[in-house]
Amino acid sequence: MASVGHIMKHAIDTATSTAKVADLDRDTIDASVSGSHGITTDHGVRVSDTDNWHVTIPLELKLKASSAGTGPSLLEDQIAREKIHRFDHERIPERVVHARGAGAHGYFKVYDDSASKYTYAPVLTDPSRTTSAFVRFSTVQGSRGSADTVRDVRGFAVKMYTDEGNWDLVGNDIPVFFIQDAIKFPDIIHAVKPEPHNEVPQGQSAHNNFWDFVGLQPESAHMVMWVMSDRGIPRSFRMMQGFGVNTYTLLNAEGQRHFVKFHFIPELGVHSLMWDEALKIAGQDPDFHRKDLNEAIENGCPAKWTFAIQTIPEKDEHNFDFDILDATKVWPEELVPLQTIGELVLNRTVDEFFPETEQVAFCTSHVVPGIGFSDDPLLQGRNFSYFDTQITRLGINWEQIPINRPVCPVMNHQRDGQQQHRIIKSNVNYWPNRKDVGHPIPAIEGGYAEFQQKVNGIKQRTRGAKFQEHYNQAELFYNSLTSYEKAHLASAISFELSHCDDPVVYKTYVNNILSNISLDLAQVVSQNVGGALPEKPSNLRTTHGKKSSPLSQLYYAPKTLTIASRRIAILLADGFNGTELQAVRAALAGMGAVNFLIGPRRGEVKPASGPPVVVDHHYEGQRSTLFDALFIPSGAQHAKALAENGRTVHWVREAFGHCKAIGAIGEAVEFVQNAVTLPEVQLARALGSDDVVSSYGVVTTGKYGVAAAASDVISIAAGPKGFVSNFAYEISKHRCWDREMDGLVSKVAY
Repeated sequence: MASVGHIMKHAIDTATSTAKVADLDRDTIDASVSGSHGITTDHGVRVSDTDNWHVTIPLELKLKASSAGTGPSLLEDQIAREKIHRFDHERIPERVVHARGAGAHGYFKVYDDSASKYTYAPVLTDPSRTTSAFVRFSTVQGSRGSADTVRDVRGFAVKMYTDEGNWDLVGNDIPVFFIQDAIKFPDIIHAVKPEPHNEVPQGQSAHNNFWDFVGLQPESAHMVMWVMSDRGIPRSFRMMQGFGVNTYTLLNAEGQRHFVKFHFIPELGVHSLMWDEALKIAGQDPDFHRKDLNEAIENGCPAKWTFAIQTIPEKDEHNFDFDILDATKVWPEELVPLQTIGELVLNRTVDEFFPETEQVAFCTSHVVPGIGFSDDPLLQGRNFSYFDTQITRLGINWEQIPINRPVCPVMNHQRDGQQQHRIIKSNVNYWPNRKDVGHPIPAIEGGYAEFQQKVNGIKQRTRGAKFQEHYNQAELFYNSLTSYEKAHLASAISFELSHCDDPVVYKTYVNNILSNISLDLAQVVSQNVGGALPEKPSNLRTTHGKKSSPLSQLYYAPKTLTIASRRIAILLADGFNGTELQAVRAALAGMGAVNFLIGPRRGEVKPASGPPVVVDHHYEGQRSTLFDALFIPSGAQHAKALAENGRTVHWVREAFGHCKAIGAIGEAVEFVQNAVTLPEVQLARALGSDDVVSSYGVVTTGKYGVAAAASDVISIAAGPKGFVSNFAYEISKHRCWDREMDGLVSKVAY
């Protein structure tokens, strides 16, 4: 029997039908009807497996049913090639994924030759080299017009212009991925992209199709945990980790091969926004991350990452309880330690966005001698897909575009095609030729040499036994988070599932996926969204309870405290203490922070005495969300004016609600107290004292005169004296999470 909704929809469709609608019906397929016939190729052949690329399973492993293992993906697999080839060509000319991005120039350099035991690639072994690099950061789901701060994976793609050719390390800010096999890439992207019937939502995964897919695809469980954690809403590109994601290989001078994972660790630590903050910034300044990257570089604070590798000898490939070629798994550092070997620095902004950031193109297949591929089934498919995609977007000669052009000599017999710029003076364009032009270069002279891997197996659509386990590392990640990170993750999943209006979707995810990761997490989310917990919890997998410290962002706090490039908002009104302002601004700037004056109008604001200052923004022109900390100097008239303005009161409440450092002196302390009104927050009371009180990230003192400023040790440390030192210390912590965990945030309206 048809539902009332279906009957109404049919009536509306019939009433609004036109000649053109009828014409379009000739090409309209009802998927709910046609889909019952099963899936076929574009040429009509029925497909028996759309989840696994055709691979060769090593015969010796095939005979051992309990052994893991996979082999190279086969180019002959027409089904896989058609599926991903068609996906690559879905958009013209915007990137299908990673459409919104920002980039910068810089360099890559290794510290020493310690990696020479793994590889003969000079870019990884020659400390005398400085390799030019370009990095493009990006979101995944949204189009070019979406916002920077949406919850999403971030691309972290590095192009290194080495003397041996371009090396593209096409990574993300998360070390794992949603799928194990590249043949599933069109499915995950179709599921997370705006739903096809209404092109909604843009720039977020909070919808039925995404959660339907990951609820039915347990291999996504680990990745979903990462994206729903604070990692999904980074504070800055400069505060993200970078991961190569896939398993590559290194080949040394002796012909020995190691499997390798690549890592970039940010100098400033790994930090994130709060969800309420990310939502507001998306509307207030959708280009927040792009601006942040340029602002830091232009203010003399280049973005820096330590470069590290994890390596596994080929003989040890099968010595783990997970498959090291599985892109949905990390190599826990307790089992495979990181080895720091170099650094990546971005110190120059682009001159023009389109020819550099928009036209830069990356290929996972672009490696240099000494670096190679593994049989990672996701990487095997990416190697085909990325090159195909660039041809679609930029044309067959895309590697001649200036931003993509190698800095080393290029010579081959490829010719013609759209956008051909090279003019080659020669009457031969083939090999072999009588003039010995463009001849092959032996490996001993620098030619690329593939590892001579033995392949002897059975062609089959399948995955190794270890590829079938999907929950152990998802649980490991969750167990490793701090209490506030766990709370944020639960809130994020609850938010996303609350946007799913199909009960099948959210009940399936809670019951089938979350319950197998953490029953406690599943219970919290279930209470929030009405999900269904399993009737017999005893049927769930047995949890292992293990943790790994490096999986928490807190692990990457800088060893040396810093506030470099942090944005400090200073609230002013007429009558502020000018001498005090000048002293605090200078001290903060001396530590590398960038401060902005926010006043009642853009223009001159007058202190109680002395010359006026010119403010950068008026109260309505910026919001606290766009800054890392808030400072209010003393001044009776100034503090009174702030207290009588609802917008400035909201500035303080919102900064407090987002757990940011707040500093106040003299009469401004009472203004902060009246804005927050929480007895748990201790504040300085005596206006005549320069003693410092620091409570829940709120730093206050009664006065900050010449003597106090002179005795203030301009360093980052907590203590009874030194207002700037204490304020900088709270800023360096990024947030005061105790506010949130002790329930103070929920008591303030912001």
